[in-house]
Amino acid sequence: MSPPPRPAFNSLGSGDRLISSTSGSPCVVREFIGAGGQGEVYSASLDGEEVAVKWYYPNWCTPSQRRSLEVLISKGTPSERFLWPSDLVSQPGSPSFGYLMPLRQKRFRGMTDLLKGRIDPTFRARATAGLQLAHSFLQLHAHGLCYRDISAGNVFLDPTTGDIAICDNDNVGVDAEGIGGVMGTPDFMAPELVRGQSLPNTQSDLFSLSVLLFYLFHVHHPLYGKRLLQIRSLDLKARIKLCGEEPVFIFDESNTVNEALPWEKDPTGEAGANAFDLWKIYPEFLREKFTKAFTVGLKDPKNGRVRETEWRMVMSQLRDDITYCPNRHENFVDRSARLWGTPPTEGAGELPPTDPCWVCSATVSRPPRLRLGKTWVILNADTQLFPHHIDPTRLYDYSQPVASIVQHPQDPSRWGIKNLSNRAWSTTAPDGSQASVEPGRSVSITLGRRIRFGTVEGAIAA
Repeated sequence: MSPPPRPAFNSLGSGDRLISSTSGSPCVVREFIGAGGQGEVYSASLDGEEVAVKWYYPNWCTPSQRRSLEVLISKGTPSERFLWPSDLVSQPGSPSFGYLMPLRQKRFRGMTDLLKGRIDPTFRARATAGLQLAHSFLQLHAHGLCYRDISAGNVFLDPTTGDIAICDNDNVGVDAEGIGGVMGTPDFMAPELVRGQSLPNTQSDLFSLSVLLFYLFHVHHPLYGKRLLQIRSLDLKARIKLCGEEPVFIFDESNTVNEALPWEKDPTGEAGANAFDLWKIYPEFLREKFTKAFTVGLKDPKNGRVRETEWRMVMSQLRDDITYCPNRHENFVDRSARLWGTPPTEGAGELPPTDPCWVCSATVSRPPRLRLGKTWVILNADTQLFPHHIDPTRLYDYSQPVASIVQHPQDPSRWGIKNLSNRAWSTTAPDGSQASVEPGRSVSITLGRRIRFGTVEGAIAA
């Protein structure tokens, strides 16, 4: 894809030298990357390191914008997922300025590529992206900041791993302060912002995050249902009505005036056909969170919004509930409301043995699961355990796998759990015999087997 056209003014050229504010080191401009409403982005070299430069248009080179950047630079990035401003840069003889930030790796693709069907990440990659988004915004808010302009254009993901990168962080501000005049992108703004009744804050960020997550899993806006077919043009006036003045969730069971329509009733897909097909395949606990976000959360910003901690838990459980049909299509093992949040016990909480695949209708046989306290992990051929699963002090730590599922080298029908950690496990077989599983060794997956991972014990069950 060719880059967006360069504006006819205020452009930098390859080889131009900028001066960094803190060190005074020269920053050499390399290539034009893209342009937006505030300025242009270039790749550049600073002391031999590849970086990115955002260079503002003249009307954005204001004292208030400079002060905002100085605050962000002094605070430092709340998470490595943010492509955070690291220093101001200027050009001798020019009143314009910009800032340095990490250069986005080429493996990352825009969320807009997902919405336009150019990429199709797996459910595991989507859940990973959702987990990283929730965790990143939790860290941002913990620093007393709000993003103010969460949208699909500001988030990039690796479609293979689900890793994310968040850009345009110069619009981040102090919670509930309107400095800089950035209110958000209409489709992602909380209703109270659309109506002009509030300044951007943590609660409005939570709503925008939920919209972004809904797009990630349903490839559609949560408030654009059949009422969209009654509108001649989705202009600003229409967006204000649908997103601010009269918002209705497309899966609100108590109000179907704006329900999502299937393809046969809306061949254009504008009224939510994608979402209609996908909604029913996800576990109930995910649907419950989206329903809360876009029903109660529409009217009660303080108490009705789904928090980042809730989304982290949901996304982590989604990863653990994935299984496969014989044709390798991803499916979910649903956790019923009866089991949700309660410790599985012997003889209780058994799952249905089979389900039809949502893609090909093939029978999905349930593989064993590893029960870990109040939750479980489905043991597929590609399942990995992480510190998050076996160490209560390292929640949401997916940095390095500590166990993987392996096939017996002589008997393909037998599978085991391989110890990838640096400490031994202890295991108790169904007959009561005990053994140690040293690092690099495996233990067979047998129903009723218990494995002690340090302070956490897991049990293999059907």
